[in-house]
Amino acid sequence: MPEEISDTIKQAAQSPAKATGDSGSVEQHPLKDQIAADKYLKSLTAMTRKKKGLRFMKLVPPGAD
Repeated sequence: MPEEISDTIKQAAQSPAKATGDSGSVEQHPLKDQIAADKYLKSLTAMTRKKKGLRFMKLVPPGAD
């Protein structure tokens, strides 16, 4: 299901917002919307990764018992 949603969003962002026939004019989606779609798709792929980007570890120097 999430793959279908991301494919739909990717396809909608790549297709034109408006297009007319005989004159051949095409209008793209606003840049703000394209950036938002890109950030959303990247966040989806980041959430599905097995390795997370942030790890917390407790470091203990040797001999510090």
